Amino acid sequence: MKYLCCLWLLFLTGCTTAGGSYKAPLPEDEDWYVGFFTPPYMEVWVERVDVEDAHGLYYRDVTGGTTATSSQEDPEGWPESMQVPMGAGRSITGAALPKRIFVRWQSLVEPQTYRITLDISESVREQMVKNMPYPKHPQDLAYQDILTIELAPGGWVKAWIKSTVSTPVEILCQKAEVEPKGPYGGLSGGKYRPLSERAAPYVETHPIISYDSWKCPEHGSASQ
Repeated sequence: MKYLCCLWLLFLTGCTTAGGSYKAPLPEDEDWYVGFFTPPYMEVWVERVDVEDAHGLYYRDVTGGTTATSSQEDPEGWPESMQVPMGAGRSITGAALPKRIFVRWQSLVEPQTYRITLDISESVREQMVKNMPYPKHPQDLAYQDILTIELAPGGWVKAWIKSTVSTPVEILCQKAEVEPKGPYGGLSGGKYRPLSERAAPYVETHPIISYDSWKCPEHGSASQ
C-alpha cells in the first residue's frame, strides 16, 4: 500500500529531470525555439550555444553553424519589427524557458570571435507564455515562444520574442566581449571560416567604416 501511494504521488507531481530538479507542468514546458540571424552579407559562424533553463538545468551545444538573414536591403542598422525573421536554430524540447543563453561565434566580415551570456528575465519568460493576438487577425492567438537573436558586426547583439502570428517584441540589446582564445577556442591557429561566394564580393566592395549603426542606445560610440 505504501508503494502504491508513492507511485500515485509521483504521478501527481510529475517526473524529475536529470539531477533531481522538478519540472512543473506549466505552459512554459512546451517546446520553445531559439534562432539566429545576421544583417545581409554580414555572415557569422555560430560555434556554440548553451542554455540554462528556468529550473537551473543546462543544455550544451543546442545549435550552431550558419544563420539566417533579415529581409532588409541595407545591412546597416537593426531591422524593423516585421523584418525580424525566425532565424536559423532549433526547437528546445524538454527544457523550461531560458534563464541564460551563452553564445560564441565568429564574425566573418571582421574577422573576430565573440562570446556573450544573455540573461533572460522572469518578466520575459512570463511574456513568452502569454497568448498574443495577431494585429490583423485578433482571433489568432499563439505563445511568444520564439526567441530570435541577431548577431551584428562589432559584437552587437539584439534579441526579440515573437510567435508565429504576433509582432516581434525587443527584449534586450547588448555588447559581447572578444573571445581571447580566438576562433574554435584557439584550435584553428587563428584561422576563420571563409565568407560565402555571395557575401565575399559585397564585403570587398562595401567595407564597414563604422559599427555605430548597430550599437545599443545605452552604449557610447562603437569602435571598429
